Amino acid sequence: MSANATTHDHMGPSLPVETSGSTASIHDARVRLGGHATIFSLATLLAVATAIECQSVTHLPSLNYGVVLWEWWGCVASAIWIIGRRVSFASNFSSKAISIHFFAAATLGAAHLLLLGSLCFTPGWRNHGSAWTILTSLFNINRFGIELLLYGFVYGIAGTVQSRLRAQRDAMKSLELQRQLSAAHLRALQMQLEPHFLFNTLNAITTLVELGRTKEAAEMLSHLNVILKSTLKRTTPEKVPLSQEFEMMENYLAIEQVRFADRLHVEIKVEPGALDGLVPCFLLQPIVENAIRHGIANCENEGLVQASARREGANLLLQVRDSGRGLEDRTQNGHGIGLKNTRERLAHFYPDGYAMQAQPLDTGGFEVAIAIPYERNEG
Repeated sequence: MSANATTHDHMGPSLPVETSGSTASIHDARVRLGGHATIFSLATLLAVATAIECQSVTHLPSLNYGVVLWEWWGCVASAIWIIGRRVSFASNFSSKAISIHFFAAATLGAAHLLLLGSLCFTPGWRNHGSAWTILTSLFNINRFGIELLLYGFVYGIAGTVQSRLRAQRDAMKSLELQRQLSAAHLRALQMQLEPHFLFNTLNAITTLVELGRTKEAAEMLSHLNVILKSTLKRTTPEKVPLSQEFEMMENYLAIEQVRFADRLHVEIKVEPGALDGLVPCFLLQPIVENAIRHGIANCENEGLVQASARREGANLLLQVRDSGRGLEDRTQNGHGIGLKNTRERLAHFYPDGYAMQAQPLDTGGFEVAIAIPYERNEG
């Protein structure tokens, strides 16, 4: 097949993962409600167990004692959880935080013992007439120590769980940030290359019009119209079947064929088994553009561009060769941008799973060879 190609590297922007704010808020609310429900359910079970141990769950004083004893700690646990969510300092294990929690444990422990005594749950309350006497009767090392241990247990569990949840949230935010940065990088690549292609094509059309070759200019505009329609349909850097990629490349080659006429010859060889393989869209355009712009355009005689694709085991092998002047004229910005963007796109789609070589040939000319994992198009 004889044809030509202007090269253009198009890369649609990656679609960042978006989370609906309302959905996330509802999810967080359900998690919070579920956590508090778990805390008070456990406190209720302990209250019932305490009532049974004292006398019976149907014995009101025993049940009241169990409720006051354990629902208090349910309220404390919920308060520690809420404060820890709003103030991360309150749920860490720094020396300052531990000191503050120790003071809170002592204060709440004293208040809890006073409450138990004031409700006549402690023998001897009726025989004493002041809070001080009941407090002194309750504040023995064992009873007060149990209050401190219970507070410490609740604080330790809440702090550990919230620390892990914060670590998970930070990891998710970091991953989301990486995805957004990757999407922004791909958009930057697209914005960098699209004007380059359009400038070259429109410049060629202008030249044809100035030379009076309006028929060829109209033909080139027709091919450009097909290309732009295809690019505008894509909003993400998706993968496409190799057959579609080569079809798009033929439109590019047709544009260059108008420009170079008989000076450019193109040979395309694609094994049938490779046509249904998936490749990143517009993978070959910048490579073909470089082959023509830096290899063929500077040749005094006819030039040849060869493109091939074949499947080899679990890999899909792609090659583009030209009969230009090897490394000469390959250091210009256009060539560097095309290959650099191609490498970065391959790294985005196949992290550590691709190979790309760009090197001069011993027989003259230049070759770009790419190996990517073969993925069958299931569509």
